[in-house]
Amino acid sequence: MTIRVVVADDQALVRGGFRLIIDARDDLEVVGEAADGQHAVRLVGELRPDVVLMDVRMPVMDGIDATRAIVASGSAARVLVVTTFDLDEHVLTALRAGASGFLLKDIRPAELAEAVRVVARGDALLAPTVTRRMLDRFAHTTTPPAPAALACLSPREREVLTLIGQALSNSEIARGLHLSEATVKSHVSAVLRKLGLRDRVQAVVAAYDHGLVEPRRG
Repeated sequence: MTIRVVVADDQALVRGGFRLIIDARDDLEVVGEAADGQHAVRLVGELRPDVVLMDVRMPVMDGIDATRAIVASGSAARVLVVTTFDLDEHVLTALRAGASGFLLKDIRPAELAEAVRVVARGDALLAPTVTRRMLDRFAHTTTPPAPAALACLSPREREVLTLIGQALSNSEIARGLHLSEATVKSHVSAVLRKLGLRDRVQAVVAAYDHGLVEPRRG
């Protein structure tokens, strides 16, 4: 099956470059381009793509509001936020809005293609070191929600969510807790289901939002 992609960026050169990279792969195809967020939302409704490469800063409607609108519409399309800077303060907001991950614009062609495949199959794109730096800098420290917010989780599931929030992979969590990867995967699935989260990226944000992980200072 061919993975259908919409590219949303206000720079024609960037859109063209992404199209060349994606269309060069037999299993990927760009089915539409948008120069602003509003157009991107409309194209997603019309074309029903599998993945949207979404720039953050665009005219008319920015990538954050466009992501929020796409997710709210119930679309199955997965949004990959594309940003110039790995510490862009808008990226966390986009993740909260329902994006499945983010890419840097200097990503290598093969990495871009693989990122599209990763989110198309329902996984989240988490580059641990970059994600950790971004969240540590821009996660907002708010009053933690009432304990009841996590009451649906077992103690082990809560522990797993905390480790997800530290951007650890399933294998790293398994080693740390002395569990099998299959068991960790089961716990991760339970956490996502019980908290109503779409994917692992949303779980990272949730761990911060619930005060399980706090951003480092300085």
